[in-house]
Amino acid sequence: MPRSNRPRRAASGHTPGGKGAGKGAGKGGGKGAGKHAAGPAPELDLERARTGIARRESAPDGEWIVRSISASRAGKTYICPGCFTAVPPGTAHLVVWSEDHIFGAAAGLAERRHWHSNCWTSRSYRYR
Repeated sequence: MPRSNRPRRAASGHTPGGKGAGKGAGKGGGKGAGKHAAGPAPELDLERARTGIARRESAPDGEWIVRSISASRAGKTYICPGCFTAVPPGTAHLVVWSEDHIFGAAAGLAERRHWHSNCWTSRSYRYR
């Protein structure tokens, strides 16, 4: 059963009907008009959507923002501040920054660090 009784558009973009219903006749008939003028929507990257969301963690050493990085998105080598060894490219890890930095949230974001997941969960709460 059709969702409406309105006639469908022809494949050429012309509306079915009589005179003056062709291209350029009336509102929105020209090229680039309408809400779909920019082309098809970009494909959604599910892996980025799944792992790119940051979460907030509260701990005795402060408030932290933690973001998971999947192995496919890890492209550089970082030094983990928990064990002082490399986090090589292609290794899933965490990006962590302080939310309650003394100089504000922007400074905390600028000082973000890449941690091994196990190093982050087993860290001691001493002053860093």
